Parts: sequence; structure tokens; C-alpha cells
Amino acid sequence: MATGANFRESEIREFLSSSGWGDAFRTPLSADASTRRYERLRLKSQSAMLMDAPPLESPPCPPSADEETRLSLGWNAVSRLAASRLEAFMAVGEHLRALGLSAPETLAHDIPRGLAVLEDLGDELFARAIERGEDERVLYAAAGEVLGRAHLHPTPSALAYPGGEWPILEYDHLALRANIDLFIDWSPRRDMDIRINDANRLRWERVSEALIERALEWPRSLCLRDTHAENLLWLPDRAGDGRVGLLDYQDAVLGWGEWDMSMLLHDARRTVSPEAAEAARIAYLNRTDGQAAAFDERLCVLGAINILRIMGIFSRLVIRDSKPRYDQFQPRLRRLLTSVLDHSSLGELKDFVRSTAPHLLSSP
Repeated sequence: MATGANFRESEIREFLSSSGWGDAFRTPLSADASTRRYERLRLKSQSAMLMDAPPLESPPCPPSADEETRLSLGWNAVSRLAASRLEAFMAVGEHLRALGLSAPETLAHDIPRGLAVLEDLGDELFARAIERGEDERVLYAAAGEVLGRAHLHPTPSALAYPGGEWPILEYDHLALRANIDLFIDWSPRRDMDIRINDANRLRWERVSEALIERALEWPRSLCLRDTHAENLLWLPDRAGDGRVGLLDYQDAVLGWGEWDMSMLLHDARRTVSPEAAEAARIAYLNRTDGQAAAFDERLCVLGAINILRIMGIFSRLVIRDSKPRYDQFQPRLRRLLTSVLDHSSLGELKDFVRSTAPHLLSSP
């Protein structure tokens, strides 16, 4: 009897054969924290990418689901994640391409099996391109312009893919609550210097609820959710906004432009220079005709929620998933948290961190 891995390989070979890529040379690429994996396909002078996204995760959120139903369905429904569904990737990608942005075209697909052949946008991830000497300020300014374009366009309630529509749901109270609570639920289990007792937990709920309520009052836009330097490609041979290749956008929601900018500027994996951050900020404000003071407040508040969320996620990856490499990013996250907590609107949260985990506010 075939094992699960052997059966999946058989499905992949059948899919590649039927899509004209059966004779391609396949090179696996490094895995990420999701259930997806990728291979580069080479066939004579052609190159493409295989996306292997088996529908293994807990289900995504049904548009009409109430909170009780979402809680019963699991994390993807609670947090309004796409559960790595290929149809979400295809729908959002088509929307972005229609805006003139560089999302990989789908060349062949098998939605029920979670398999696709994608346009190969190359290997020049922002992080690698900058390491090789590209001007960081130019790349980040270009990213700010591209995000501005994506956020300016009205967000549809659903986006089409072959055979259906994918809903664009609101990043709502339940999703925000579950995500910010990742910090309080997981970080103290990894960092014993974070002191959380019953009284501190009640204080956390009050302080974090105030942040959530503020966020829910702010203007919304299409939020791609994962726009950092490992998910952006530099395509200098393309013109204008096409120079920035977009990846990993299937979890898009009706959220906030400043959330995507936080993902870009508050990058857990690399330190963004002040000059590059300011170039991105100015480019984004110019593209969106935004007001600097309002943008800065939203960036810091949403950034605080986001940074705390990531600190919790990385603690969970170490504890639950036995991936110790995610510990290496915590010192940078501490510095980022300190930077956003300096904003005058975050005094209560800063006081909470100072009283329960003062070491998080000192530069490691």
C-alpha cells in the first residue's frame, strides 16, 4: 500500500504530466512555517514553480460563521486565514495583477488537490537582493508605493477564481483578540521573566481590548498580511510598480494598510535601516495622500499588536512545533516593540510591559 508521501508524489506527477511539465527537472526550495512547499521546474528553456498546497489544515472561515462556529472550526476560521487554499491564492493574485502589480500568474491548476504551476518570478527576494548590494532605500520605497496602490483600490467582498469566488472577510474583533493573545498565551511559557498572574491577565485584557477597539474604528483596506522582505521579490527589469513581486498573499482580508506597512518595516527577520523605513513611509504617504500623524499612530498601534502576535507565534513554533530557530528573532522583536511603545498613544501598554516584563524594553 502506498504511503501518504508516495501517494502525494503520484498526484504531483500526474498533475505535472497533464499540464505539460511532466518531463521537467524539479528542484525543491526551502520550506517555510506553513503546510505549503515549492519546487522550481525547468523544462528546456522554460522555468516555472510548482506550488504544493494540500488541503490539510483546519478549514477557513465560512463567510456567515458566528464566533461560536469559528471557535469550533479551529485557528484558521478564528483568525480568518485561508488555510493555504489554492483558490484563495489564485483569486487574490488575479486581483493584484489586474491592478498592475506583479503577482505570479497561474499557468495550470488542480484546486481540489491543491496543486498549481506558477509563473517563476525568480529568486531575488528583497532580503537576498539587499545582501548582494541592491540599494535598500530604493527597494523599500518601491514596496511602499506598491502597497499604497494595493490599498487605494476599493476592496471587493469577494474575488473570482476559476469555478467560484473567494470571500474577503474582515479582520474583526475575534481575529484581533486571538492574535494579540498569542503573546500572553505563549511568550511566558518560553520566557520565564514575563510575570503573568491572574491580576496581570485581567490587566492585559483591559489594555489590549482598548487597542483592539481603536483599531476597529480606523479606515479599512485590502490587507495582504505578510508583506516582509522574504515575501517580496525585486524585479528591476520591470517598470514602475511591476518591479516588486508579491508572494504569500492568500490570507488577504479587509484590514488596514498600516498592518501591511508594519509587516514591511517591523520585520522580525531582518533589521530595516531608518533610511529605508523612512523611504517606504514617504513613498506610501505620497501614493495614498495620507496624513503623517494619523499614519504614524496607526502604524505604532497596529505594529504593537502585530509585534506581540509574532512574538507569541515564534514562541509557539519553538514550544509546540519544535522549531528552535525561531528563538533567534526574539531580540529583534524586543527592539521593535520598544520602538513602537515610544509613541504617546501607547502609554498604557508600555506601562503593562514595564511592570510585567521590563527586560523586553531593554536592548539585548
